[in-house]
Amino acid sequence: MKKKLLVLLTLIISLGAILAGCGSSQSSDSGDATEGTDKQEEVTLKVGLNGSGVPIWEFVKEKAAKEGINLELVEFSDYVRPNVALADGDIDLNAFQTVSYFDSFIKERDLDLAPISTTLIAPMGIYSEKIEDISDFPENGSIALPQEATNMGRALGLLEQAGLITLTDEFNGNGDLSLIEENPKNIKFTPIVAAQTPRVLPDVTASIINNGVAVEAGFTPVEDAIFIEDNTATPYINIIAVRADETDKEVFKRLVEIYQTDEVAQHIKDVFDNSLIPIFVPLEDIGW
Repeated sequence: MKKKLLVLLTLIISLGAILAGCGSSQSSDSGDATEGTDKQEEVTLKVGLNGSGVPIWEFVKEKAAKEGINLELVEFSDYVRPNVALADGDIDLNAFQTVSYFDSFIKERDLDLAPISTTLIAPMGIYSEKIEDISDFPENGSIALPQEATNMGRALGLLEQAGLITLTDEFNGNGDLSLIEENPKNIKFTPIVAAQTPRVLPDVTASIINNGVAVEAGFTPVEDAIFIEDNTATPYINIIAVRADETDKEVFKRLVEIYQTDEVAQHIKDVFDNSLIPIFVPLEDIGW
């Protein structure tokens, strides 16, 4: 009886050793497989935006996530804080401004920022409840236009393009009514805060309205404006900006590649009824 128990115990111990060996082998194989897997490193970037840019970047966010780039969208309600926040390191990049505004802002604030790509143009337009064509603009009519320097400069350039005024040779894109050299229709100009330009339409012959403001007011710029910018207005192409010492970061380069695709361009056109024009031109074309 004792011999039988001894044999049985020996068999149990031997079987346990075999099973333990198998488990050890499987664990080793599993470890080797994990070590051999090429894991994609994920990174999170904070993107500073204003309201009109969110629908675009929600779409870009989905595409970027597939490549391990997680975008956190940070909304701002003004045009000052996104650049200040970027310079202070509170966000990693921003996408809300024209290159003209950007150049002026970083010079005035002495900020070390730089663009990494172009994105789109949001064409400014002339709107009216009184006339249907710019050629019908009357003598002694009135025009409301945004009072901020870069916006006013853009508006004056648009008026010159429309044939209503002529600007002096000193005009450099920044706004000042004194730069109007010829005003043959004796137009009265009323500078106001950009956000108010749609509200004064009943009181003026025409109002010059920024694209985003027009959309928020319920307009479709390409349909409702009586005169509108086209893609030749290069100072007003929008950009993605980062801190100047980070322009060569690979993650930013990949994000630009994701943004500048036909798929994103079509999304921009679809969401904004062709009121925004995707423009993916080299930085040299906008003075960088």
